[in-house]
Amino acid sequence: MNEYSSIADFYDLFTQDVDYDGRAQYINELLKRCEIGCKTVLDLACGTGSMTIRLAKMGYDMIGVDSSEDMLCVARDKSENCPDILWLCQEGAELDLYGDIDCAICTLDSVNHILDFDEVVDTFKRVSLFMNKGGYFIFDVNTAYKHHTVLGNNSFVLEEDGVFCAWQNEYEEENNIVHMQLDFFREAGDSYDRCTQCVSERAYTTQEILNALRLSSFELVHAYEDMTFDEPTETTERIFYVARNVKK
Repeated sequence: MNEYSSIADFYDLFTQDVDYDGRAQYINELLKRCEIGCKTVLDLACGTGSMTIRLAKMGYDMIGVDSSEDMLCVARDKSENCPDILWLCQEGAELDLYGDIDCAICTLDSVNHILDFDEVVDTFKRVSLFMNKGGYFIFDVNTAYKHHTVLGNNSFVLEEDGVFCAWQNEYEEENNIVHMQLDFFREAGDSYDRCTQCVSERAYTTQEILNALRLSSFELVHAYEDMTFDEPTETTERIFYVARNVKK
């Protein structure tokens, strides 16, 4: 999950439309609905820490983990007013914490960036290993519907404060994978510096998610339409899963 290392400087600029405040409030509500008190929370694939910092300000003891050192450097700079956050540079499948956690989150389709199902299972197992029994794992995924209908073989153009991004997708329908090429052009005097990054996402079915949870000592408690408490439909683009740790 280290695909974003070379675009860490652009990440926050091009995610300004993400309602982090609203998403943090939603996750906070999900955590409050859990049957245990969630105090220590892991934010897996935390990126530049936008969600981690917001939850820390809500009173949670946060651990932010990401595989990109560049993203974590940005996160550390942003968290000057939250000095107690623990930042760790690790792959999810090799997660190694210093103690137990009550709950974990993994948001903004980070699970989709794991293209191998076995690695998804290994990542979930590592989360389970460091989570107290009865703890909760909350994560979201982009659906196959979104991959096919919204992302597909489409192209997008983004422009923000002297940076231009050309985004081109290639859809691999057989495996529900979208390959994305992001070309960033940043003003440099009379010319532009170019940075190219290729990332991929795989859409997992609900049955595949259920299998991954079962193999890693989790049981599904709820599945919600993005940012709601409604059941997903055939046209849902993002699903939030809430799972309980039932390890022996």
